[in-house]
Amino acid sequence: MDHSQWKTRQTRKLLGEAVKESSAYVEAGYAFALGQAVYDRRTGLGLSQAELARRAGMTQPQISNIEGGDSIPTLALLTRLAKALDASLTIDLDGDTSAFSFTAHGGGGPGGIGTGGRSSAA
Repeated sequence: MDHSQWKTRQTRKLLGEAVKESSAYVEAGYAFALGQAVYDRRTGLGLSQAELARRAGMTQPQISNIEGGDSIPTLALLTRLAKALDASLTIDLDGDTSAFSFTAHGGGGPGGIGTGGRSSAA
């Protein structure tokens, strides 16, 4: 088969064809969605990566790696991040879809609840 016959994953889905995704692809989607949720909450609070890192007892590069989807944090680290972001973290893994959302505690930060009610999905 030459390159002109290749179809992208999205094209196959749009055509109703079965799309088999590797486990690495799915895991990368989870990491990216989690990173987006952290980024959304952090920026909603007006925090820099350095300030979030200080609050969570981490380094700025660690926060950058999480937000970029380059690392998958442990449960203990997720707990520290949620506390530093003054929020609860909800993770919904349901077959082919996943969602990660931070819900502010109380009034939580400038402009109301930050990303409460907003989620990042893979």
